[in-house]
Amino acid sequence: MNIQLALDRFSIEDAKAIAKEVEDHVDWIEVGTSLIKEFGMLSVKELKMTFPDKTILADMKTMDNAKYEAALCFEAGADVMTVMGAASEATITTCIQTARQYGKEVMIDLLNLTDTQKEQLKSYNDVIFCEHVSKDDQETSGSKNETTSSLFQDKRLAMAGGITEASLVRLRELKPEVVIIGSAITKADNRNQAAERLKQLSKYEEAN
Repeated sequence: MNIQLALDRFSIEDAKAIAKEVEDHVDWIEVGTSLIKEFGMLSVKELKMTFPDKTILADMKTMDNAKYEAALCFEAGADVMTVMGAASEATITTCIQTARQYGKEVMIDLLNLTDTQKEQLKSYNDVIFCEHVSKDDQETSGSKNETTSSLFQDKRLAMAGGITEASLVRLRELKPEVVIIGSAITKADNRNQAAERLKQLSKYEEAN
């Protein structure tokens, strides 16, 4: 299970500094949507240059203009980009095709989709599907990602949304490929120790 460090609502320099603190215990580094919106592709370039051996995910949340946006982030150094599952078939397919041209990957964000809508996405192969509870839902209603089952359990799966040590213990039963963690690391008193504990918890299924 890979730990993806989500970096949102920081300056580029602060994002790099936080990632430096925990780099030994995270596998993927996410250049969050807020970083990209505020600083553009410079944020992706800077994180990839600073951490060339990490998988860098650009959280583009693409809904349209897929070929242009995909090329932007891959040429900036991203290894993975996100596209919204609510986007059109043409948009999702174009993201995947463009990623393949660059030798990169796509994560489909399932945010706010119904099960019926999710079923329509199951035909996509060689992508990662992300079960996601939004930041707004977390902040207004206290919702967290405590999913115990997923339509994509037989696919490459990522989990995101307010994940903590306690919820990671529950989520790991799904054996996701990627667990996306933000504030449980970035807001911890000791980020390195928090990341180390989460990484150890993520290894549970490998030993059982």
